[in-house]
Amino acid sequence: MPENARRARKPIQRAVVLVPTYNERENLPLIIERVRAAVPWLDVLVLDDNSPDGTGEVADEIAATDRQVHVLHRPGKQGLGAAYLAGFAWAAERGYDAMIEMDADGSHRPEHLPAMLDAATTADLVIGSRWVKGGETVNWPLSRQLISRGGSLYTRLLLGVPVHDCTAGFRVYRATALEKMALSDVASAGYCFQIDLTRRALDRGLTVVEVPISFVEREIGDSKMNGDIVREAMVRVGQWGVKHRAAQLGRLLGWRPGESWHDLT
Repeated sequence: MPENARRARKPIQRAVVLVPTYNERENLPLIIERVRAAVPWLDVLVLDDNSPDGTGEVADEIAATDRQVHVLHRPGKQGLGAAYLAGFAWAAERGYDAMIEMDADGSHRPEHLPAMLDAATTADLVIGSRWVKGGETVNWPLSRQLISRGGSLYTRLLLGVPVHDCTAGFRVYRATALEKMALSDVASAGYCFQIDLTRRALDRGLTVVEVPISFVEREIGDSKMNGDIVREAMVRVGQWGVKHRAAQLGRLLGWRPGESWHDLT
């Protein structure tokens, strides 16, 4: 990493925690309380996808008593990526310096937020990582660990990204970084969304830092992970990998965009 890559950035004065929800009425009050206790100056935006269990109504009740809690009601379940994109847009319109991604189920510990925000003083994107020294998972079955580790290794090999936890969903993005990442054409829906934004950040020369966290398996409710999410990630990363390696080969052979491969023979 260049010596000046980790230079101090503009101080983060306003940040918002984005919490996507779908059927999390029991978990939501707990996670909001912990966020507000860990870093009292942070705002919270609940992104509810019209949860049939009444999570949206619970969020409204909390917001009615806490001016730092906001709610964005969405028409239905459209995927993690779409929820975060809506949250980014909401925060950008209101002038926030940073946007924080966090799950509602308690697997992301708000108590890690001070360390992550501290890391953001010299980074554009901070990733709460399970797979760096000091990181861990708690009560996670071996099958989930293998899927997560395997997905990150698959991504690193195909895309050449120097990130250990590519699918991690606990993140701090500076608003200035998101502005540079051309989010208008993001189509990733599930956890592949995290990989997509990681590669976009690195492709644009942004500074990405991993901070070790303890990731705890949810105790209430059901995991949103399923086979479709895993398949989407494998297919999209495979497609991006082919383009990435083709571009590397082109540069090696002296090919320039707009020039026919036949011109090189």
